[in-house]
Amino acid sequence: MTRARGALAGAAAALVWAAVEPLDQRLLRHDYSDVAVLGKAITRSRAWPLVGAAFHALNGAVFGVAYVEVRRRRRVKAVQLALAEHTILFPLGYLVDRMHPARGEHGVARMFSVRAFVQATGRHALFGAVLERLSRSREDPAGQEAGEEQLQARG
Repeated sequence: MTRARGALAGAAAALVWAAVEPLDQRLLRHDYSDVAVLGKAITRSRAWPLVGAAFHALNGAVFGVAYVEVRRRRRVKAVQLALAEHTILFPLGYLVDRMHPARGEHGVARMFSVRAFVQATGRHALFGAVLERLSRSREDPAGQEAGEEQLQARG
């Protein structure tokens, strides 16, 4: 998989995540949105949804490139990597809760909470699944790299 394909897949997966946020916000009755957190950190204007979605897509693209690089060295699924990133970075929500300029506003509910953890876990799992699916090539529909034995067998 190329870095460009990984970046596009990551950006698309992040936009799918953003589209699903309203559903999990209603389901879990917790007004936490990554798009709002990003957008309102950058601008307080009415453009925050667009700015937040753009930065979320950019973050997804960067993650997609990182996934390509990690996958070249290790056999790892995108869902595993996304959930690992979530688990490692989740405690930073404590700082966001105290320092974000829009804390308490629509979409910027407490991030360091059980409900936010559940939301983010589901969102990261979805992101990883979409990234994995979009990053598969036509020649490799299972999304697996050819192993040493397969390369030798092709000979």
